[in-house]
Amino acid sequence: MLTPSQVIVLATPVFFGLIAIEWWISLRRGRNAYALADAISSLNLGVLSQTSAVFTKLLTLGIYTAIASHAALWSNDAFWLSLPGWLLALVFYDFCYYWLHRMGHEVGALWAAHAVHHQSQAYNLSTALRQTSSGALLGWIFYLPMALAGVPPLVFAVVGLIDLLYQFWVHTEQVKKLGWFDRWFCSPSNHRVHHAVNDRYLDRNYGGIFIFWDRLFGTFKEEDEREPCVYGTRGLLNSWDPLWANTTVYRQLAHDSWHARNWADKIRIWLKPPGWRPADVVQRFPKPDFDLDAHRTLFAPAMSQRLRWFASLQFVALVTGTSVFLWNADQSPLANNLIWFGVLLTSQWALGAVMQARIGAWMALMLQSGALATATAALGWQEWHWLFKPATMVFAIFYVAKCAEFKKESVQKHAKSAKHWLLAALALSMLGDVFLMLDGLFIPGLVSFLLAHLCYITLFKQDAPWFANRSAMVVIGFIALTMYGYLWQGGLPAELRIPVLAYVGVIATMAAQAWGCYRVQPNHGTLLVALGASFFMLSDSILAINRFVQPLPWSAIWVLSSYYLAQTLIVQGSLKKRESTSSNEEAGSTSTGMASPSGLT
Repeated sequence: MLTPSQVIVLATPVFFGLIAIEWWISLRRGRNAYALADAISSLNLGVLSQTSAVFTKLLTLGIYTAIASHAALWSNDAFWLSLPGWLLALVFYDFCYYWLHRMGHEVGALWAAHAVHHQSQAYNLSTALRQTSSGALLGWIFYLPMALAGVPPLVFAVVGLIDLLYQFWVHTEQVKKLGWFDRWFCSPSNHRVHHAVNDRYLDRNYGGIFIFWDRLFGTFKEEDEREPCVYGTRGLLNSWDPLWANTTVYRQLAHDSWHARNWADKIRIWLKPPGWRPADVVQRFPKPDFDLDAHRTLFAPAMSQRLRWFASLQFVALVTGTSVFLWNADQSPLANNLIWFGVLLTSQWALGAVMQARIGAWMALMLQSGALATATAALGWQEWHWLFKPATMVFAIFYVAKCAEFKKESVQKHAKSAKHWLLAALALSMLGDVFLMLDGLFIPGLVSFLLAHLCYITLFKQDAPWFANRSAMVVIGFIALTMYGYLWQGGLPAELRIPVLAYVGVIATMAAQAWGCYRVQPNHGTLLVALGASFFMLSDSILAINRFVQPLPWSAIWVLSSYYLAQTLIVQGSLKKRESTSSNEEAGSTSTGMASPSGLT
């Protein structure tokens, strides 16, 4: 029997086929219903909701099954598996869904999860697939009446899937009012009202399949063609980041709860309707009033034609990988699922970031290749690991090499020098990666990374005097000496004590110098570099402990993920830092700079 995840995989071509038809119809009618970045962002969030559900369904179905098995007030599987039982279960599910959906708009903590579905300013079939990844954490509570009524888990899962799939088609502006159908069922017209932020439409029409719940409980509102619906949330997301989309409302609630002076208010913030804030929080952290006209301005960062092609191909690859993951997830070990989920999540974040011009296309490829290198190492896929590990540094080198030089001659000489040191560090890192993959070449690998760190030190020295942050130097020195002592006592071979000591000294110097740069030039770029240097120390410490003291569980994951995070932060931070200082120089400052990430944008 197919699992729900496999059903979603089989339904995916149907979803995309209907999206294509809707797009074609909208073009024929003279109004394109789709913007590429918005559609990809919505679909990206749909992918994340399905991949994360591989883990959260253990909570939802597990609790439901336990209650249905041990606390049901009426057990009669024969009835529930009959045609009347199936129909009643579907109506029962939709009734529970109505209250979950309604409370998702009336309780802050539940809105934090549900808001993801409403964040798009477009209303089309891609919006239907834009789903939360955290809704299952509390959503299961609303279906407990079905478990207590003895609805078997199989019936519950199937009618839930039917209810979910039904709601796909109502997310469109291409279908107008449907007469009698609108009076009984959730329809495109009824659901457009639900997604609107206009005052007259706000928080209405919660039914999933049936709209008569709203008529019965006083939450129904008919669409008025004289007042077109304006979509989104009050407080626009303005981002393609899938992680930010899922966490932004939680962050807002946590912020207000933290700053509320009254302890009761700290709790009320999570239980009151969205937008409720204690008076003292409003006074200290005011927000502008909602402006419907301003809300009509769409968030749409510019994308070149090349970037649009890149994002499209990336999304096709992401959907393909997700389909394979979902098809096999229920038969795969939890550890494997977690590893591949990490790869997919990294790819999704990188896709959103590159569409928003937060990173370049080569950086996106670097992140994705690094995630694949980490996964293939952890799973023992040696041949693929040999491909992705050096490829990651190749992408990093291309990223830096493709950065646009500034025209001002007084900046270029220093910029080229810094760029060359950064490229040298990445090339030596790539060489070290290759050596460490091969047996018997640990020392050449160590030397390569030693030289790479020396290049990084030279790069950082251009922006700050030696050890400008004495406090950081003392802390880092203490950590380095402690780690070296631990390795010595743990069994570090005698012939490696001097080389490892030299290596520890160099990487500690690199980290201390990076934090010195941050003290001299405290900005986002230098902070990223300092954090990257610190993660380099962490990665090398884990590698050394695993190699010389004792094997660590999931060592490849911890070593490589921290290593690639370190390289990413240093590269991105160096380019941001140089971009900032170059801009200052061109504006008349005495600072100097290097480059601006261009990627394919």
